[in-house]
Amino acid sequence: MTSKEIEPQAYPEKGPGPLEEGAYDLPPLEDTTKGRWERSWPTIACGAGLFSDGYLNGVIGQVNTILDFLYPTVYANSTASQNVSSIAFVGTVVGMLIFGYTSDHWSRKWSLMISTIILFVFAALCAGSYGYHDSTYGMFAALTAYRFFIGIGIGGEYPAGSVACAENTGELKEGHRNRWFIMFTNFQIDFGFVVSALVPMIVCLICTQDHLRAAWRICLGLGIIPPLSLVYLRYKMKEPEEFNRQRMRVFPLRLIFKFYWKRLFIVSLIWFIYDFSSYSFGLYSSKFLALILPADAPLWKTFGWTTLIYLFYIPGSSLGAFCSDWIGPRQTLAIGVALQGVVGFIMSGCYEWLATTEYMGAFIVVYGVFLALGEFGPGDNIGLVAAKTSATAIRGQYYSYAAAIGKIGAFVGTYVLPIAADNAPNKVRAGQDPFFISSSLCIFSAFLAWFLLPHINQDTITHEDDRFREFLASEGYDTSTLGN
Repeated sequence: MTSKEIEPQAYPEKGPGPLEEGAYDLPPLEDTTKGRWERSWPTIACGAGLFSDGYLNGVIGQVNTILDFLYPTVYANSTASQNVSSIAFVGTVVGMLIFGYTSDHWSRKWSLMISTIILFVFAALCAGSYGYHDSTYGMFAALTAYRFFIGIGIGGEYPAGSVACAENTGELKEGHRNRWFIMFTNFQIDFGFVVSALVPMIVCLICTQDHLRAAWRICLGLGIIPPLSLVYLRYKMKEPEEFNRQRMRVFPLRLIFKFYWKRLFIVSLIWFIYDFSSYSFGLYSSKFLALILPADAPLWKTFGWTTLIYLFYIPGSSLGAFCSDWIGPRQTLAIGVALQGVVGFIMSGCYEWLATTEYMGAFIVVYGVFLALGEFGPGDNIGLVAAKTSATAIRGQYYSYAAAIGKIGAFVGTYVLPIAADNAPNKVRAGQDPFFISSSLCIFSAFLAWFLLPHINQDTITHEDDRFREFLASEGYDTSTLGN
């Protein structure tokens, strides 16, 4: 059998394929003797840490707003403001690549533990950032450096946590596996973003405008709690059963690249487009906040409106989790991102009227639907697709490459869309062009997902492992070493 014949383009709609019928004498994961809670809590422990990603990435935007208010000349007019926000993206990419390697070559569990420790240590250091002799510039430099290491910890949550979460769902009831994965990965990120705006609103109300120096440190300091709360669960968990069965000691890079490069390219491109739109469009909420709120409005009101915007993520992510089980991740992703593109074109065409005080309510609702559809489709399902379209032995690295390229998309989007707006011929076009660019990319992403991604069912992980073993055997690789 040639590699071309083995390369899967889709998986069976229901049940195991012919390669799974006792080919390697491995019983189905759901047939293990573990109780329901024993099967469920490892999924929770692995995935829930992504709440930290949402909170720590989201809260820095509110902290930036506070620091701009406190240091209008020193901070707002320096590179520190941009560096503090963006440096975590760089750290995240570095962390993804490092922990993607260690989660395959060493351990899912201990890679996850190390990333958890990094998160709560550097979240604490961020809250206590100080410069030498109380230097303001030194404080900003320290905050920037700590944010880089927080990014490394966040990066570890993706290839170690999400991958282990996907593998642990194989022990859950068929028909519910995708929603469990999504509810403890992307939904956690979205919920973290909501809390990252709600907490600063409450803290600013308590501290008042006169004590904002304490407020921003409290907001960052509370980021210690989510990763710290998971340390015990992650210490007690074991390696996923699927990882123990399929782990690889010697990695034939040429064969891995030959089998997966096309699929990895498509998954990475879809993730790049999603993050390009998702992260960068958060910048445009400031446009209508400026229309709603007077210039001297207290900061808590600004954060309150930001909370409202982020709340639109929740229904989109929740519905997408169930649809992923009902109609499949590929279909849900393609439908969600296509509808997001349509709504984006509507916003682009109507921007001249929507972005006015008179129609501000309509603008917020339509913009919220735009964001919700992004979570319904690619937000929920691109990580699931990345985790389930590769073999267990190399899943951490495969996932980390796709996720890292996605983060690069976010970084690129935060620079490209403002450039498009700044070079527009008038104010209306400055608002329309970013939506037009993003919507065009959404339609392109829907095409990629619908026609080039495989169908993914409840047993895809097991089916893919068997196919990868068959390919390796056909190329002369000793597959008896897998899992040993």
